[in-house]
Amino acid sequence: MSRFIFALFSFVFVHQTMAQELRRRKEQVFQAGEELKYKVRYGILTAGEASVRVEDSDLKFDNNAVFHLMGEGHTAGVFALFNKVRDRYDSYIDKEELTPYLYTENIREGGYRRNDKVRFYQDKKQIITNEGTLKCESQTFDLVSAYFFARSLDLTKINEGDMFSMNYYLTNAISKVDITYVGKERIQTSLGYVNCLKFSPSIQPGRIFRKNSKLYLWITDDGNRIPVKAHVEIIIGSVVVELISATGLKYPTVIDAVKP
Repeated sequence: MSRFIFALFSFVFVHQTMAQELRRRKEQVFQAGEELKYKVRYGILTAGEASVRVEDSDLKFDNNAVFHLMGEGHTAGVFALFNKVRDRYDSYIDKEELTPYLYTENIREGGYRRNDKVRFYQDKKQIITNEGTLKCESQTFDLVSAYFFARSLDLTKINEGDMFSMNYYLTNAISKVDITYVGKERIQTSLGYVNCLKFSPSIQPGRIFRKNSKLYLWITDDGNRIPVKAHVEIIIGSVVVELISATGLKYPTVIDAVKP
């Protein structure tokens, strides 16, 4: 469940054109001390909770300073009685380029256990995993680093209908997803009304999704570019992921109590 949550929010914004590297704003939109918390709902029931935070780190990779990004997710309510999930994700990213050096997963889902350690070598276009070496033709991210890098991308020239794509590492493989920019929309959240940019990533039908399932993501249309809501249709019903708390933000975020 928590990997699903981070995948939803990591698939936003990322633009890749042939062999060009992803372009971002000159200044990242987050800072050390930021923490975002989310709630996952299945229908009217709370299914889980997730959090993402940023810290400075004393570690250095290739003599470069890094941010330590942490993501955690767990099931909640009655869902925890049937499938207890406690997952932790850590990513160490370059403070200037925002690309990952090291990514780890500590997965605890029911009786399933997995620990994954991944080292990224962007200059060599290599990823070293527990199971071997993967080649990557262009910038590649883990789920957590993609989440933060994507927020810092330059979207000043984006138009409705524009389609983007990104590469990301997950479970010893590199995958790609396509995303369409839908437009601007003002939505209601548990915190209030927020002006957002709306996106629709492609999804593959299978055990979770129907053939015609739709996925939508809403990101604050401000300096922080915070993912505030995701809505996806599944085989039975739908799942909503919604921001419930945001602290340590770099820029002010306007959340209104009433709709204008």
